Amino acid sequence: MSITAPKGFLAAGVAAGIKASGDPDVAVVINEGPSAAAAGVFTSNRVKAAPVTWTQRVVTDGQVRAVVLNSGGANACTGPAGQADTRQTAEHLAGLLRVPATDVAVCSTGLIGQRLPMHALLTGVNAAAATASAAAENGLTAARAIMTTDTVPKTCAVAADGHGYVIGGMAKGAAMLAPALATMLVVLTTDADLAASELDKALRDAVRTSFNRLDSDGCMSTNDTVLLLASGASGVRPDPDEFAKLLSLACKDLAGQLLRDAEGASKAISIDVINAASEDDAVTVGRAVARSNLLKCAVAGEDPNWGRVLAAVGTTAAEFDPDQVNVAINGVWVCRNGAAAEDRSGVSLRPRDVTITIDLAAGHVRATVLTTDLTAAYVHENSAYST
Repeated sequence: MSITAPKGFLAAGVAAGIKASGDPDVAVVINEGPSAAAAGVFTSNRVKAAPVTWTQRVVTDGQVRAVVLNSGGANACTGPAGQADTRQTAEHLAGLLRVPATDVAVCSTGLIGQRLPMHALLTGVNAAAATASAAAENGLTAARAIMTTDTVPKTCAVAADGHGYVIGGMAKGAAMLAPALATMLVVLTTDADLAASELDKALRDAVRTSFNRLDSDGCMSTNDTVLLLASGASGVRPDPDEFAKLLSLACKDLAGQLLRDAEGASKAISIDVINAASEDDAVTVGRAVARSNLLKCAVAGEDPNWGRVLAAVGTTAAEFDPDQVNVAINGVWVCRNGAAAEDRSGVSLRPRDVTITIDLAAGHVRATVLTTDLTAAYVHENSAYST
């Protein structure tokens, strides 16, 4: 259940002393090939961390041999010195592996505005490269090494039954979970044999309906990176559409894990918008509801306040008639045709998982946006210390 599940990949996570806690904070993922095809999707925030701008350039030729990741520092807003630190990190791992530095991706996560302790980081890269293996526990340790305020590592592995290839993955993220990615680092691996262009299309389609539909607190990070590496070691060249479906399952699995570990959350909320005129309308409505602090507080208090749902829907330019909108909370249609329907006392919000269904009655398109409630624990976690 990790990035080492597909053939051809090695990984490791080590404690390099970047984190004061002494927890693992440096990871490497190495693609032994024979293929080094890769694709990446990055934050759309105009303020981008040095590792993001470096890795964006690395993936332009569709080839990545290795990834080095660190937690404990974002290396964002650090100027030319931060850019030099990223380049040095890539060159260091490249030298150990005897590959071009331009084939080494770099990912960082942590506090914005501070430079990384380079001696500790590079020492950690040495240790991680020396201990990297295909063992499942190494994949799990790598996932632990990229955690920040996460409470558990996030990993997945999806096998293509009867087709002979596997997709593995690891992710981190517990706050600033908003569209155009989140404060997430994700590395996906596969031993399928696909061209970089095919990986790019599959990844963009998968991210669009998974990570880009995750909106915990409406805040967008500077470091978001999702990478897909293919080793081709299985020798299997799958149908690209079949592969894309499997990749989407892996991404949705990881996105769900990120949602359930969101900072301070007590509820995982699925906002299902149905019968919309277009996908854009469905996503826009779902996102507006996900970002309603009034609604998020109501869910935290286990109050099925459907009026707050309608109020959020009404802020959008989506096509709908307010007098035809229906809303269900955990399967109870508390609103029909824009007015009260079934008794809201029949709604139980005690379970952790909450589903809000919004029927726009304007078409036949649907989309789901994932969010969380807003709790005092979230406020505390983001006010008591820097994350």
